[in-house]
Amino acid sequence: MASAFAAAHAERVASVAGLSGQIPENPPPATIARSWQRCLGEFGLDPSRSPYPDVLTASELSALRNRMGVVMDIAKTEMAKLHQQIAGTGYAVVFTDPEGVILEHLFDSSADDLFDRAGFVDGARWNEGSVGTNGMGTCLAEQRPVIVHRDDHFHADHGGLTCSGAPIFDPQGALLGVLDASSVSSGDSRASQRHTMALVSMSACLIGNCTLLDRCKDHWVLRFHSRPEFVGLLNESMLAIDEAGQIMAASPNALRELGCSDWGELLGRPAEAFLSVTPSLLKRRSERCAHDVWAVQEVRDGRRYFAAVRPPEVKPSRTRSGRVAVSAVAAASDMAADCMDLAALSAGDAKMAYNARCGQRVIDRNVPIVLNGETGAGKEIFARALHRASNRAQADFVAVNCAGIPASLIESELFGYKHGAFTGARREGMKGLILQAHGGTLFLDEIGDMPTELQTRLLRVVEENSVVPLGGGTPKPVDLHIISATHEDLPSLVREGRFREDLYYRLNGITLSLPALREREDLEDMIRRALACESDGLDIAIDEQAFACLLAYSWPGNVRQLRHVLRTAIALCNEGIVRLVDLPAAVVETEQRPATGQLSGGVPATGEAAELPTLDNALEYAERDAILKELERNRWNVSNTASALKMSRNTLYRRMKKYRISSDT
Repeated sequence: MASAFAAAHAERVASVAGLSGQIPENPPPATIARSWQRCLGEFGLDPSRSPYPDVLTASELSALRNRMGVVMDIAKTEMAKLHQQIAGTGYAVVFTDPEGVILEHLFDSSADDLFDRAGFVDGARWNEGSVGTNGMGTCLAEQRPVIVHRDDHFHADHGGLTCSGAPIFDPQGALLGVLDASSVSSGDSRASQRHTMALVSMSACLIGNCTLLDRCKDHWVLRFHSRPEFVGLLNESMLAIDEAGQIMAASPNALRELGCSDWGELLGRPAEAFLSVTPSLLKRRSERCAHDVWAVQEVRDGRRYFAAVRPPEVKPSRTRSGRVAVSAVAAASDMAADCMDLAALSAGDAKMAYNARCGQRVIDRNVPIVLNGETGAGKEIFARALHRASNRAQADFVAVNCAGIPASLIESELFGYKHGAFTGARREGMKGLILQAHGGTLFLDEIGDMPTELQTRLLRVVEENSVVPLGGGTPKPVDLHIISATHEDLPSLVREGRFREDLYYRLNGITLSLPALREREDLEDMIRRALACESDGLDIAIDEQAFACLLAYSWPGNVRQLRHVLRTAIALCNEGIVRLVDLPAAVVETEQRPATGQLSGGVPATGEAAELPTLDNALEYAERDAILKELERNRWNVSNTASALKMSRNTLYRRMKKYRISSDT
């Protein structure tokens, strides 16, 4: 039976390729027909035989992976996300090099044996010349996304597979490889693969975009789209531009947007030939705010785009002691607190990534948002980022601190007033903050402190989408998105009668909890961002001891306290380097210091049985000793030590501070 099927399949392949003299019934798509012609005419393959791909040796495979460099890490991260999206449906996710060699794969455990037998193993060569028409090899040959469904495969033995492959291009247009999702499901139709193909194509696009951003750190990266809310997202276009204004790299989306058929039409040409941008404009825009979006025009036909720019990265300098310094310039101006977008805020911290993902999905669906977090945790920063990511980005973001305005003034500030509404009112009246936010975003900070009587008026605004100023008059329609923020437990305030229950449910479409600074996984980057923000363009660095101290501190005042500390330290420091002496005593000093003696390797330096007050049990002594031994074993390399101890660098720094461990210990 199997041989009869193989013979029938071989006849169909021959008829489609034009070798049998017969007109085929139900011909495959043109992409598949071209592939079959290549397999027969160029490669001399036999569709009826049972092939198994050539497999590289372990050393050859290792060399290939090493040549791919950081692309391997980017691809593995994106593969894991893609596999999660289609997990449980019998899929394999595969990444190949430009020659079709599988460099990495992920399988559903239920289908391991099936994929292994088919030859889906690391090092296997899946180009058309080796195994005929298939998702990976045909995608490489066509250099565009392809679906190879069941008997579209050249060889009959691959008829149980359905493959969706998308090409990945480097910043100069060369093929990096293919991302492929292959299924062994038997009941799927070709049409049902379109969803999978869309997911694979998006993931391949992300890998290419991330590669461009990584390889073009020395250039300006202009990110643009026809809609402002899509700048910084998957479908944006990117151009890497050098200091002379020449285009050095481009994403595939940029080619399509600018009407170019290949990278040669863009690379090496002035960016001004395509868009209304100059090096001076890019510099000026990034100095103002790297994530501000502004309008640019296409030179050829005047189409309008919206753009943002990432400035070149400046490498960290070394202090006079030879230690690597944390440079404010390296962090660039995108670290400014009022200029951070969702991508910058969520990079490196899982909780913030979750918040950004949820916020991005609901921001344009008229879902009110409540941000909960400790005082100073950056709730307004996050709210501004949500506003910039929304389709209201071109309208106003109006922030109101409900705890910062006197109760006697908050009503007039929020709702405005007519002439003569009260003694001392302006002759022309006042518009009010709610109307100022019309078409944009109203941010109500510390909403839990809003006086109860005003909560009723706000509820009416939310329910009726109109506002009546003090002194009466015709209600004025208002269109706004409300983001509220609080450090309090609003449900508790509702139970205590201090916050209206109906208003709470009107404002609480979704609650996003922002982590405290001490809980952030990206604390190192947060310090760099704050340093860049407070240095006012100066090249300020932090020496290693001061940086370790900042990492170990608990930051009860969160981001706001961090910025104040760095602002003061920058003013006090000498030679552009922040040192321990420039930091406040509250940050530098540990909670308790030993009265006498200093531990070294777990033994009191005085030779007496002096105990550290913070080490009040044997487990802490053992932990300190283990950390010391591991530090010495790794020659005081903190990253390697943290990895060996299976803890983050931030946690290790805190433990070192707690136990007063330093390189002089």
